[in-house]
Amino acid sequence: METKEKFKDFVRNNPILLKYVKDGKMTWQNFYEIYDLYGDDKEAWKDYLIKEEPKPKTNFDLQNFLKTLDLDGIQNGVSSLQRVLSLLEDMTTKQDVQKDYKPRPIYKHFDD
Repeated sequence: METKEKFKDFVRNNPILLKYVKDGKMTWQNFYEIYDLYGDDKEAWKDYLIKEEPKPKTNFDLQNFLKTLDLDGIQNGVSSLQRVLSLLEDMTTKQDVQKDYKPRPIYKHFDD
């Protein structure tokens, strides 16, 4: 029982082991067997406890941004905006035409 608790502490101190289990490359049973045989010997764990160099984080990752773009949604938004602008343009030009319109007096006929 003591080995099991020591193994849990070992895993807490080396969270990179979780990545191997999540990726399906190893199981907790396999890791426990290695720990049971070798303990925390660095030579036995050298393949699994490789320190990954952190990648420099940028504020703007262009590749991920382009992957997440919804081009159809953008196209729909642009076409909606074009329709609204054309509607506004039609309304303003019709108002200009109506300003030039002079109503015919009621008592006059066409050829009077």
